[in-house]
Amino acid sequence: MLLNDLIEPLAEKRVRGGDVEITGIAYDSRTVGPGMLFVAFKGGAFDGHDFVADALSRGAAAVVAERDLPLDVPLVVVPSSRAALPALSARFYDYPTRKLTLVGVTGTNGKTTTTYLVHSILQTAGRTAGLIGTLGARIGDRPIETEHTTPESADLQSIFARMVNEGVQAIAMEVSSHGLVQGRTDWCEFDCAVFTNLTQDHLDFHESLEDYLSAKLVLFRDYPKRSAKRFSAAVNADDPSAGAVTAASEGAVITYGVKSPADVAGSDVRVSASGVDLVITYKGRSERAFVPVGGYFNAYNGLAAAAAGLSIGIDLGTVVRGLSAAPRVPGRFESIDCGQSFGVLVDYAHTPDGLENVLTTARKLAKNRLIAVFGCGGNRDRGKRPKMGKIASDLADVVIVTSDNPRKEDPAAIVRDILEGIPLTARPEVVIERREAIERAIMTAQDGDLVVIAGKGHEDYQIFADRTIHFDDREVAREILAARCGAKSEKQ
Repeated sequence: MLLNDLIEPLAEKRVRGGDVEITGIAYDSRTVGPGMLFVAFKGGAFDGHDFVADALSRGAAAVVAERDLPLDVPLVVVPSSRAALPALSARFYDYPTRKLTLVGVTGTNGKTTTTYLVHSILQTAGRTAGLIGTLGARIGDRPIETEHTTPESADLQSIFARMVNEGVQAIAMEVSSHGLVQGRTDWCEFDCAVFTNLTQDHLDFHESLEDYLSAKLVLFRDYPKRSAKRFSAAVNADDPSAGAVTAASEGAVITYGVKSPADVAGSDVRVSASGVDLVITYKGRSERAFVPVGGYFNAYNGLAAAAAGLSIGIDLGTVVRGLSAAPRVPGRFESIDCGQSFGVLVDYAHTPDGLENVLTTARKLAKNRLIAVFGCGGNRDRGKRPKMGKIASDLADVVIVTSDNPRKEDPAAIVRDILEGIPLTARPEVVIERREAIERAIMTAQDGDLVVIAGKGHEDYQIFADRTIHFDDREVAREILAARCGAKSEKQ
């Protein structure tokens, strides 16, 4: 594509130099190849303008920047290179989301599970489906790795284009507040946006819960105005922010819930370790459905996916079959079973609301004691740490406070923040080394106990100030269970 054609959507621009053929778009100089357009913008740690020379040495044919630069190739100066990137990327890949049914899922908790459920519903409806989110991207059941929950706009538009070329008809996608604020999803055209809930998280990034909500409302209020598609919003009627989301939404609104009146109503909810059984009612018709992910809160994720499916024209019977056909979601209420006489669950719960939901359900499933192992991430919202400590001490019989991803913070300092929310009488155990904490929980568990290892879920790494190591709660739990069961067998 010629540069002048590519930059046509940019409202404000100043062009210096002639027209050239552009073979691709890059925002990381290390990925530049011959003939590509390099878009230089300021990131959290680096300024792309400092890497223009490197991009040119690798064959960049033109540059987009926020200031004049002495270059021998065409230069396009714009007010914001980051804002320009999604516009350029969508045009370069010929606006792929216009050729897809796109369902975006946003909210504090439940995004990953809900997108998995929507993906299954789409496939059950006979649509070739894609998936983009925390656990990567998928075309059908084939994985494609991505770097963020919501990939950078150039990567995202490239993934969309690849999916279109491979025959994908519909996509379920997680939409993070970070992605919305940073414009990664700009120029995406959604058919449906799902709001799961809003609870405390990311207040290291957002100034307040109000600011956090405002970031999410952009998806419902502003994005539909930029598209010719018929838009619908699926909104959790039981969440306190439902009114604000509904009021902001452009287009049709379909609500879902268990407690409040809703278009898609859940009732007779039955929870087990293997999943959630419930009745879904829509337009006077009721069907019993099964969501194969444990925890009461997954009734809401099932209803959210159902509302999304119904909003894009899939019938209730197909929606119900799609829910039951969904695969287990890695690290979400995932049972680790090595034949032991007690339960072990691994969950991604890393917010106060998420931890409360998981432990509330686990409390009902435990036949004896509930043992909770958790920590909090470093260089993230400190305000949630004591809240999570209190929730754990209120709901669990045994609390073991440990390290999560400490990043550049002292793990002991993070633990101290957590302990501020736990009464001295609760007597939590502190085992900072995470493997030792999991081992402590599993080796001391008794018949009928239920061990919940929370915070990391599907993650297979642990981030420290000076290194990142391989660490998977599920692998560690299995190794320790194998050692315990093996030792028990030898004694017998």
